[in-house]
Amino acid sequence: MLTLILAWLGGLLTIASPCILPVLPFVLARSRQPFARSGLPMLLGLALSFTVLASLAAAGAGWIVRANQYGRLLALAGLALFGLALLFPSLAGVFSRPFVAAGNRWLPHDPSRQGGIGSAVALGIATGLLWTPCAGPILGLILTAAALNGPGVGTSLLLLTFAVGAATALAVLRLAGGAVASAARRRPALLEGLRRGLGVAALVAVMAAALGLDSGILARWSLASSGGLEQRLVGQLAPAAAPRRSSESRTGTLPDEGPMPSLAGASGWLNSPPLDAAALRGKVVLVDFWTYSCINCLRALPYVRAWTERYADHGLVVIGVHTPEFAFEKDPANVAAAVRRLGIDYPVALDADYAIWRAFGNQYWPAHYFVDARGRIRHHHFGEGDYAASEDVIRRLLAEAGRQDLPAGRAEPRPRGIGVQALFAAGTSPETYLGYARASGFADGALVRGRPNDYAPAAALAADQWTLSGRWTVQAEYAALDQAGGRIRFRFGGRDLNLVLGPGADDRPVRFRVRIDGKAPAADHGLDVDAAGAGVVREQRLYQLIRRDGDTAPATFEIEFLDAGVRAYAFTFG
Repeated sequence: MLTLILAWLGGLLTIASPCILPVLPFVLARSRQPFARSGLPMLLGLALSFTVLASLAAAGAGWIVRANQYGRLLALAGLALFGLALLFPSLAGVFSRPFVAAGNRWLPHDPSRQGGIGSAVALGIATGLLWTPCAGPILGLILTAAALNGPGVGTSLLLLTFAVGAATALAVLRLAGGAVASAARRRPALLEGLRRGLGVAALVAVMAAALGLDSGILARWSLASSGGLEQRLVGQLAPAAAPRRSSESRTGTLPDEGPMPSLAGASGWLNSPPLDAAALRGKVVLVDFWTYSCINCLRALPYVRAWTERYADHGLVVIGVHTPEFAFEKDPANVAAAVRRLGIDYPVALDADYAIWRAFGNQYWPAHYFVDARGRIRHHHFGEGDYAASEDVIRRLLAEAGRQDLPAGRAEPRPRGIGVQALFAAGTSPETYLGYARASGFADGALVRGRPNDYAPAAALAADQWTLSGRWTVQAEYAALDQAGGRIRFRFGGRDLNLVLGPGADDRPVRFRVRIDGKAPAADHGLDVDAAGAGVVREQRLYQLIRRDGDTAPATFEIEFLDAGVRAYAFTFG
């Protein structure tokens, strides 16, 4: 319920955002007509069209993005005619007749009244196609939930609640506009001026949307005006994750955190037939939630492999639950290739639908759950680190199960390459996403969502900021390069710089070249580039581009793609 309230309030706050401006002329233009027959149906149509389109977009369907582009063109044409009809009354009957008929064909209307419920709903749907709400923290939170947990009724309900919040704010303005229009009826000249002014405003809104200002300049101003309010709202109302009980009491015993949930929700298995909790009784089980492009998971992996090798013959079963973060990680073939490349030979459950993730109530990558021989969760650990304590838990649970022949000492993995532990130095840049659903730190204000745009690089970058140059199409999860020669620059801090990359839809390799402070990386090159900074994107995964020798001072990274088609998802550092 708190999440729904948060979504509604987030929609309500869009009234303070300049990106709502293109919608206002169409809402206020019908303020002389009864609210129940005109304003309310229009706002319902707006909320409905936004919810349907946003839900389909959250599902990751590329076709809906293209369809919406054509839908916007049709909506712009219809709304332009609506604006001309307001400006020139003689044209109103000619222009509005097909539009009104289209709506009234499938909804009831009163022929004695101008327009009707059907035409109002049709106008609202067209306005919803025009409207591009600002991707502030709250809408970003909803889209992030859709990306992580998959689309569904819950996501659509949140999007609808967000849209209803925006419609509520618009309804207040519409009712206020109705009061102004009623007062203006006593002064016909003023009423005529108001009508013509709204016509001009409607045409200006259509031109702004056609030029992309609605998702560019207006969205940039909107983030500045309402982003802070939304962020504080997120901080106060977003339901915090319910913390599990402490995994170790003051007496040093391991508490019982409940039974191990079912693994039946797995969409497939690698390295093993399907496993279930009942068949695992008598074994100590380590459940490792991971995903193959997650740098934190990759740095924990050497320890998980080492525990498997050290204790498998003593009753330990390690189960990797691969829960994808990005869409390409849902492909079983991609996961199988990653499992082979990473040398994982223990069972891996494919959790493409987040069924096991939800059964455990998990929220983290990586997450380790330690299950005793009775099938009870006795300990958990989220994130990297604390490996000695985790191994001690494994040994204690094995001892409780009657294993007395455990090897002395602890495992001593020698991670190499991507698995080398992070320095966690002060000033290390945070994980940064490039898709608009979770983007942060973009130096040029706002990303144009879902359609090609020519980006000019920012003149200067502050710490943890990034910029694009060239022609890119930014989708919810990634930024896709439309023409060769595009670049990304990032002012970062940290020893390592990694970037999740993938080829385009045609899977053609994409050549790239990296620079650090304007020079080839030389000895500071990562595993996936040479000393000259050259590399090739051949598959969808995390690429290590920079590894400095202990240096974590701020530096400017740049990557230039010599071929089109690359998809860039997220930067990580260490």
